[in-house]
Amino acid sequence: MNEQSPGRASERALTSAPEPEETENAAQELPLGVRVAAAWSWRLIVIALAIGALVWLIVVLHNVVIPLVIAILLTALLHPIVTFFERRGWPRGLGVLTAILALFAAIALLVMLIVTQLRSGLGDLGMRSMEAWHDFLSWAEQPPLSLDSTQLAEYGRQIMDTIGSHQSEILSGALTFTTTAGHVLTGMLLVLFSLIFLLIDGKRVWYWVLGFLPKRAHAAVDSAGVAAWVSVGQYVRVQIFFVAVINAIGIGLGAFVMGVPLPLAIAILVFLGSFIPYLGAIATGAVAVFIALIYNGPVSAIVMLILVILVHQIEGHVLQPLVIGHAVSVHPLAVVLAVAAGLMLGGIAGALFAVPLAAALSAMVDTINERRWDPTSDPVADYLKRQKVQRAAKHRARNAARMERRGGTA
Repeated sequence: MNEQSPGRASERALTSAPEPEETENAAQELPLGVRVAAAWSWRLIVIALAIGALVWLIVVLHNVVIPLVIAILLTALLHPIVTFFERRGWPRGLGVLTAILALFAAIALLVMLIVTQLRSGLGDLGMRSMEAWHDFLSWAEQPPLSLDSTQLAEYGRQIMDTIGSHQSEILSGALTFTTTAGHVLTGMLLVLFSLIFLLIDGKRVWYWVLGFLPKRAHAAVDSAGVAAWVSVGQYVRVQIFFVAVINAIGIGLGAFVMGVPLPLAIAILVFLGSFIPYLGAIATGAVAVFIALIYNGPVSAIVMLILVILVHQIEGHVLQPLVIGHAVSVHPLAVVLAVAAGLMLGGIAGALFAVPLAAALSAMVDTINERRWDPTSDPVADYLKRQKVQRAAKHRARNAARMERRGGTA
C-alpha cells in the first residue's frame, strides 16, 4: 500500500489552487466597459422588477388607487382654503367644511347651468334633429347616392336585425355598465372620504407613512415630498384655471360668434371635458359640432370642427406644454411624452395622472440631487414633539376652563 507523504499532498494542493495574481489577471482580461455594463445591468434589472411589481400592484388595486390619487389632486386644489383659515387662527375644521362646500357648490353650479341650458333648448334640439334627419334622407334619394325609400327601409331593417342577433352581447354590455356604475359610485364615496381625511389630517398621515422609513432618511424624503406636493398643487391650479378655461372660452366664444345655440352649455361641457385628456376633448367637441350641424347646417359644422381642432391643437401642443411645463419645472417635451406614455399604459386615468406624477418625480429628484434638507434634523420626531406640546396646551386650557366653571358655580 503506497501512502503519499503529507509534504507531497500539500504541494499538490498548492499547485492546483489558483494564485491571486492569476485571478486578478483573469478579471482584467474583461474590458472596463464590459465590467461596468455588467455591474449596471443587474442593478437595472432589479429596479425594473421593482417597478414592474409596483405597476402590477397598482393595476390590481386600481379601484382604490385611482380614487386615492383623485383625492390627492383635489386636496392639492382645496388645501389653500384650509391654510387661509389656519393663518387667521380660525378652526381647521371650519376651513375643511368650507373647502368641501365650495367644491360641491362649484360642481352643482356647473351641472345646473348645463341642465338649464339643455332644458331650454332640448325640445327644439330634438325637433331640429328630426328635421335634419329627413333632410338627409331627401338628400340621399338624390344623385349621386340615388337611394330610394325602399333601400333606406331595408338598411333600417338590417340594423334592427343586427341589434336583435347581438342582443345577448348588448345585455352583457348593459350588465357590465351597471357593474361599472357601481364601481364609479364606490369610487366617488372613496374619493370623498379620502379628501375629507386628507384635508383634516394630511400631515399626520404623511408623517405616519414617513415613520416606516429609517431615521436617517426622514429629512431627505420629507423635503422631497414637500417639493413634490408644491409641484402637484401648481399643476392642478394651472390645469383648472388656465387650460380648462382657455378651452371653454375658445370654443364657447367661437360658438357664440357663429350663432350656434347653447354656447354657454357648450363652454361648460368643454370646461369639464378638459379634465379628461383626449376623450373629453373629443366628446365635447363632437357635441359642439353636432349642435352646429343641426341648427346652422353642414358649413357651420365644418367651421366648428376646424375651430375645435384648432383650439385643442394650440392648447395641447403649445400652451399646455409651455405653461404647465414652466409651472411644474418639467420640460415641454417631457409633458407631451408623459401624457402619451400614460395614455398607452393606463388609458384615460394614466393620461390624467401622468403629468402630475412626472412633476412630482422631477421635483423629488431635483431636491435629492441638490440636497435641500438638513441632515441633522428629524421631521418625524419634530412633528411628534409639536403634537405633544399642542396636546399639553389643550389639556391645560381645558383644565383652566373647568376650574373657572367650578369657581363661577361656587
